[in-house]
Amino acid sequence: MNIQVVNVKYKICMSIHMNAKILYIGVLLLIVVVGIFVYFEFLGHHTVTPTHTQVPLNETFSGPLTIYVADAYTQEASFLLNASGIPGVVKGGGSYSLAREISQGVPVSVFMPVASSAAQENFLGEQYPGWVIAFVEDQLVIAYSNATLKNPTAMNIVTLFSQALKTNSSKLYYYAFSNLTSGKVKIGISDPASDPAGGRALVAFEIAGYLYANHSTNYFINNMIKNQANVTASNAAELVSPLESGDIQFLFIYKSAAIAKGLNYITLPAWINQGDQQYSSFYSQFYYTVGVNKIYGAPIYLYVTIPKYPLDYEEALNFTVFVIEHASLLSKFGLTPLSHPILFVYNSSEVPGEINNLVQEGVLTEQPA
Repeated sequence: MNIQVVNVKYKICMSIHMNAKILYIGVLLLIVVVGIFVYFEFLGHHTVTPTHTQVPLNETFSGPLTIYVADAYTQEASFLLNASGIPGVVKGGGSYSLAREISQGVPVSVFMPVASSAAQENFLGEQYPGWVIAFVEDQLVIAYSNATLKNPTAMNIVTLFSQALKTNSSKLYYYAFSNLTSGKVKIGISDPASDPAGGRALVAFEIAGYLYANHSTNYFINNMIKNQANVTASNAAELVSPLESGDIQFLFIYKSAAIAKGLNYITLPAWINQGDQQYSSFYSQFYYTVGVNKIYGAPIYLYVTIPKYPLDYEEALNFTVFVIEHASLLSKFGLTPLSHPILFVYNSSEVPGEINNLVQEGVLTEQPA
């Protein structure tokens, strides 16, 4: 073959090979560029979206029924929820602490506090509903455990209260409260800022001071503070274990909670236990403070209401009506159902029509707040 022809063929082959190589590299670069572009487009769309979003309070939430209830009544709320047949969940806590959570926009269907003040605007903020219903009555007791009875001073206090209740002796009540606050035993009292049970304990001490210590409402409270006799926690439920272990000897708690937890308890007279409507005006002469708010003594009721922007409004309303109409179911828990639950109205324009219908039918009695 002619050498010149061979060289020409070689040059043509090399040219084709080089062009193919350039084309290959070009395609490869194009794939890499496109891949990088797609990656950053994808990354851009997925990193700018926040993990948690704030849901505006003026929107209606949807989801399973969520009940926030005073910690002493989680068992009762769960029982009512099961009886209603409505699927949902129950969360317990101090009434004031729960109210503050709701005010921050946490989606909640129904609120069941043990203080009407927890359902007011200064606690619920924009979730303030303008109404609340009392449907069962409870009372304050002083619980103790089997471990308590191993302490001689504690055993003497139990005996003093028992004799005082039988005889209604002012002197015996004075001795009982004096020994209780002497520092020789420890008393569990929940934080009034988060749990109304703690505030009710202070009201009980104020009433006892007024009646049995020459009208000195702070007498037993000052005695308790001076002797460092009290132990506190965010809610009464947290103090049950220390009571059972003997770390504390007594605990101010609601009667229904004492029964539910299998605790022994000291019964207080009606004018101190805040569990009798007949003494409403007397209870109201005493108060405790939460921040800048004065909380006046009142009968101990379990309440129910629906926050202004609830989780699943229709189911929340159905459950609330069920609670009102079936309050008698809770008598097994040591609670006293109100023959006519009381609707306390702060803003009449906010009361649901279905609730107003129950007033018209005589199921509820309405009372201005």
